Amino acid sequence: MLACPRCAEAVFMDELSCRSCGVAVGYHPPSRTMLDLTEPSVEIEGRTWYPCSRRGWKCNWVAPDGAEAGRCFSCGLIRARPASDDTIALERLAETMLGERRLLIQLDQLGLPVDPWHEADGGLGFDLLSSYSRNERVSIGHANGIVTIDLAESLDAHRERLRVALGEPYRTMLGHFRHEVGHYYEWILVERPESSAWIDECREIFGDQRTSYADAIDRHYRYGAPEGWQESFISEYATMHPWEDFAESFAHYLHITDTLETSWSAGLELRPGREAHPQAVWNLQVRRQYGADDFPAMLEDWRALSLFFNRVNRSMGKDDLYPFTIGETVARKLDFVHRLIVGLPELPVAPDGFRRLRAIRTTSSRNVHG
Repeated sequence: MLACPRCAEAVFMDELSCRSCGVAVGYHPPSRTMLDLTEPSVEIEGRTWYPCSRRGWKCNWVAPDGAEAGRCFSCGLIRARPASDDTIALERLAETMLGERRLLIQLDQLGLPVDPWHEADGGLGFDLLSSYSRNERVSIGHANGIVTIDLAESLDAHRERLRVALGEPYRTMLGHFRHEVGHYYEWILVERPESSAWIDECREIFGDQRTSYADAIDRHYRYGAPEGWQESFISEYATMHPWEDFAESFAHYLHITDTLETSWSAGLELRPGREAHPQAVWNLQVRRQYGADDFPAMLEDWRALSLFFNRVNRSMGKDDLYPFTIGETVARKLDFVHRLIVGLPELPVAPDGFRRLRAIRTTSSRNVHG
């Protein structure tokens, strides 16, 4: 949990100032802490850090001396954005970037590599474009390391309309980021030649990703999900193609681990209550880390925790926080993602606080939407 550097009160990761004492704060990725930005710059271990030049767009990260255009690591990953005179789209860009920064903090916590698009061929980058202000078509998707997000999705009414039209129980900007980055990590950690140790098992669990994606799209939107899909897939969209099944599973793994980590940081414990179901497992003290063989324990912790949070949401008259069922087949898919991530070699951390995977090779080009 992040804390104010002056008064030590809790600070949310997207806040520009402490709600308690009012001091301006900025997130410092290498130390994973908030810095006091009372002065124009902060000196840390011989390196000078400044507020990101896009702080006016609600970016609360800091950038090192010499960073291009004074941008922080997160803003440096944005390859394309709306034109400077498109003020409506730029307003939505500021909201969307909150999801990007939360995503990057979690990728760092999980030890996943982030090679910026401007440093490595096939590196990660974001095209954050808008179909709303100028009525231009924007297809959410991933292609060769670049994730495209439609800023219109940050509008509650627009996103809710699509959620209902597509029959989805859950649709958020952060969910889009997590899904699309799932395509990216399947590409660099599973499909590239150096990762061949994972590809056979991945195809056995999710299906052969070499099947026609275009045909899969046509079939899905023509006929919908197959009957009984809930037994083997986390969502209807996951039924469309093995790529989408992996990305959906990856996104849900990030949902689960981030919520578990947040609960751990708060010291949350669940104990049997007077009105608990006799068979409910409520003795729970969330762990911070789960080893490669600990996924069953993680899943049991998550089932208890998600049930608790669903009850809290219903107490507030809201829908379930996690309206999904994880059956045996879906659990196997999530376990694959867990072992893939936990099994990564320890990668060195760059001065900017993020790990690199220089072995990226662009061997083919593909587009994955959704």
